[in-house]
Amino acid sequence: DVQLQASGGGLVQTGGSLRLSCAVSGLLFDDYAIGWFRQAPGKEREGICGRRDDYRVPYCSKSAKGRFTLSKDNAANTFFLQLDNLKPEDTAVYYCAASRYGLIASTWSQRAQYDYWGQGTLVTVSS
Repeated sequence: DVQLQASGGGLVQTGGSLRLSCAVSGLLFDDYAIGWFRQAPGKEREGICGRRDDYRVPYCSKSAKGRFTLSKDNAANTFFLQLDNLKPEDTAVYYCAASRYGLIASTWSQRAQYDYWGQGTLVTVSS
């Protein structure tokens, strides 16, 4: 079975940082595109960053650029989202996801592009 296990969320003050992790099992890690989404209360789930493979620069949303960084550790079958300079509007449940298909600029942030999802980890940013 394919499993994605997200962790690393928590409570942080405005301007603080967190590092989210997503441990992956049950698939050939190098063959999958990866992404992070978030969902705030009462809002739609939105794409934060997505990465097609190790050779391309990740796609990121406007709100994430310059503050959030997606990376991966192939040896550990784990990928990460570094959250810096956090703001109260970043409060949400963050989800990791994996896709069998290559991501492109026009579709990377669409939920339907991803086949597997983690359970989510809550990030709360206090003002």
